[in-house]
Amino acid sequence: MAQKILIADDSAFMRIYLKRILAEAGYKDTIESADGREMLIRYEQERPDLVILDIIMPDMDGLEALHELMRLDPKVNVVMVTAVGQEYMMKECNKAGVKGYIVKPFKEEEIAETLVKVIGPGEREVK
Repeated sequence: MAQKILIADDSAFMRIYLKRILAEAGYKDTIESADGREMLIRYEQERPDLVILDIIMPDMDGLEALHELMRLDPKVNVVMVTAVGQEYMMKECNKAGVKGYIVKPFKEEEIAETLVKVIGPGEREVK
C-alpha cells in the first residue's frame, strides 16, 4: 500500500521540488500545506504516514507546529527540514520526537534514504 506523505513548507518551490523527488523515489501519494496551521488541519483530515515539516515558516514555525502535531498524535512520523546551523532547533525537535532530518542544502538521494529509514521504501513501478 502506498505511503501518504504531507509536505509542510511555506516555499511553493520547495514543496514542488520535494514532491518530484518523492515521486521518483516511489512515494507518489503526497499532499501539501503552506504553513503550520494548515499542516495541522491537513494532518487531521488525511492522517498521512509521514510529515515532512520545515522548521522556518511564518505564523506558526515548524517547532511550534511539531509540538501541536505531537499532541494530536504522539506516534506521528515527522522528518524536519532544516538548514545547516540550526543545531538548537534540531535539539528541540529531537526532544519532541522527530524521526529524522533533511538538511539543506541536501542531495536528492539523502531524502529517499531518510524516508526509507522512517517509513520504509516507496512503491516502485514494475516493468
